[in-house]
Amino acid sequence: MFSRGRTESANLIEMPSAIHSETEPALGLRTWKLTVAYDGTGFKGWQVQPGERTVQGELQEALRRITGEAAPLPQGSGRTDAGVHALGQVASFELAAPIPAASLLRALNRTLPTAIRVLEAKPVRNTFHARHSAVGKTYEYRIFEGAVCSPFLAPYVYACPWPLKLEALNEAADAFLGEHDFLSFAASDPDLTSRRNAAEIKDVGNLSPRLGFIVKQPRPATARTIFASAWEERAVEGGRLLIYRVRGSGFLHHMVRNLVGSMVEVGRGRLPASAMAPMLAARNRAAAGPTAPAQGLFLVSVEYDEREFALETQ
Repeated sequence: MFSRGRTESANLIEMPSAIHSETEPALGLRTWKLTVAYDGTGFKGWQVQPGERTVQGELQEALRRITGEAAPLPQGSGRTDAGVHALGQVASFELAAPIPAASLLRALNRTLPTAIRVLEAKPVRNTFHARHSAVGKTYEYRIFEGAVCSPFLAPYVYACPWPLKLEALNEAADAFLGEHDFLSFAASDPDLTSRRNAAEIKDVGNLSPRLGFIVKQPRPATARTIFASAWEERAVEGGRLLIYRVRGSGFLHHMVRNLVGSMVEVGRGRLPASAMAPMLAARNRAAAGPTAPAQGLFLVSVEYDEREFALETQ
């Protein structure tokens, strides 16, 4: 659908003097926030990997070419897998170069491959971090149902071979609303131990008769709160799209794809919607359904407390 070639013309990366000059005094490091959209089809995911084409790697290289600085590694709000797309990924990094925001935005989009577009670039307070500062995310998962999926749609949907019942899908989706431990829907995650050690503590309201006070217990590192979880349908040429939209405080690795894979089992009639609650309670990946394919998933947006991180001049 999109061209992924890079234009190598020197004119496209020749920056005006306002962007970088060796004679300009150093103004100190500034923290930047980027909002980025990308077609994940041609990438091995977000995270930089030796010898692989990744979104993070392309952004790092573009910043190096624009500023001439030792390239900062942009930190994303999360690591999308190979083939997963983004409408509103967020990245943060620090630069020393005194670059106006409009110039950086223009230069990045002239330097990056066309499969990656920077929608917004702005300086923020140095306490901002794309992942640690996030308070919510929204994802969409798109399923095509029909006889023939267009080749122009296929990289952006899961072409499901079975008819699905929308009412059953929504009944299953309701089971995920609220706070739950989603361990059953998480992939094996090498970062889980460090996140478990940093898991927040919450008051679970257990009164200890012996000690006479409220005992605080650790909140499971795999607990998340889901604010919205619903399916809708849209007519498209040759069939229909079934779109799952989910908004939550955060998501585990493969969590949305595993939720979708489990709900598809309900939509096709192999499981009742009531099976979702036991899956959650099991806290075991083997208890849940299969992982839906990567290409149907979109990171739609990431939420922050914008007032906390905005500069006074913004």
